[in-house]
Amino acid sequence: MRTTLRISRAVAVVTAAGALALTGCSNGNDHSTPRSDSGKGGSSSVTLPKLDGEKLSVAAVWTGAEQANFVKVLKEFESRTGAEVTFVPAQDPIVNFLGTKIAGGQPPDIAMIPQVGAVQQAARKKWAKPVGPEAKAQLTKNYSQVWQDLGTVDGTQYGVYFKAANKSLIWYNAKAFENAGASEPKTWKDFLKTAETVSASGVTPVSVGGADGWTLTDWFENVYLSQAGPEKYDQLAQHKIKWTDPSVKDALTTLAELFGKPSLIAGGADGALQTEFPASVNQTFTGGDQPKAAMVYEGDFVAVNIGQTKAKIGTDAKVFPFPSVGAEAPVVTGGDAAVALKDGKGAQALLTWLASADAAKIMAEQGGFISPNKGLDDAAYPNEVQRTMAKALIGAGDAVRFDMSDQAPQSFGGTPGKGEWKILQDFLKNPKDIAGTQAALESAAAKAYKS
Repeated sequence: MRTTLRISRAVAVVTAAGALALTGCSNGNDHSTPRSDSGKGGSSSVTLPKLDGEKLSVAAVWTGAEQANFVKVLKEFESRTGAEVTFVPAQDPIVNFLGTKIAGGQPPDIAMIPQVGAVQQAARKKWAKPVGPEAKAQLTKNYSQVWQDLGTVDGTQYGVYFKAANKSLIWYNAKAFENAGASEPKTWKDFLKTAETVSASGVTPVSVGGADGWTLTDWFENVYLSQAGPEKYDQLAQHKIKWTDPSVKDALTTLAELFGKPSLIAGGADGALQTEFPASVNQTFTGGDQPKAAMVYEGDFVAVNIGQTKAKIGTDAKVFPFPSVGAEAPVVTGGDAAVALKDGKGAQALLTWLASADAAKIMAEQGGFISPNKGLDDAAYPNEVQRTMAKALIGAGDAVRFDMSDQAPQSFGGTPGKGEWKILQDFLKNPKDIAGTQAALESAAAKAYKS
């Protein structure tokens, strides 16, 4: 399970939708002139060619509301160019799905790929086509270098990151904070103090979805990025330093300041290990004045799960950035990159469109979406909570880092009951065994990175 799969499954509970075929919407106008004013400054941000009658397809694992919102982006592309675009529902892992399509001689024109490693795999298998000059110009104008680099393989640009996830957020029950007299903390030290304040009010402060090991990798990554810094983070993500490195010890020691106090975690360690991610959100925002927990950590996609409760985001449910452990607060992200699998004017035009502020604006207005496009006016987001999340992502600039476990071989960073997921679950149960945890992580990582 990877970041976008997590998000997509969460979104899928909102609505269900099948394959959506889009029909061309040409009105006879000159499609080389854009008609939307989505960029900063109120003018159109992209010029697209005429593609009257050209048929394109886009594959993605998105379902439900996420799929329906993306289709609106594709419809506008149709309107501007005269092309006809079909959304192709894909299965995860998407690399396997694409491999089957390519073997059958029917690859989609564009695939929305959710992992850095999968983009690299598509490029090295020679499935992916390089990004053309028009899309590159949009990337240069609208994206921080880190987002361009994430879509680059061996010096060639293949990916256009359309969707991002801000995975450095703490969501909290506003009533529980108000009753405890607690305020939003900015540092890890203050976060622990806030947890103690909430605990003293009679509400357990933190909900942890430990039954899903990926949530624990996210906890670790945020602490590690803030404490060790971006360079060390990159080295560990690539296994250029070992998990026995002192920086890992420091991060686990910090995390143990929370995990080692059962009174601060809903249900204690045993309860957390039986709590799946959706339940970790639900128990934070149900129960009136006495929820099972006052805070839950995870990304912007938590909003979808809050939507399954009666809590209203912005009033009952609020959010603050993950507290800084070191000099800077962390911003860990996930995301989906558009990759062309066919040569042609249409596929390149669609990449250019998806790299534009105009396209990002359409998706942002629907909610449940954050764009890495810094050309997007944050007024496009439907509420202040989403604006806060987006500002934190854009504000991090090149210091933002992609989810570390999503960069790792799947056997280490993405398999239930194995590798990093299982080892960090064991650590949650016994956070005193830091050396043993490091040794287990290094042993599992060494095997995975060699294979």
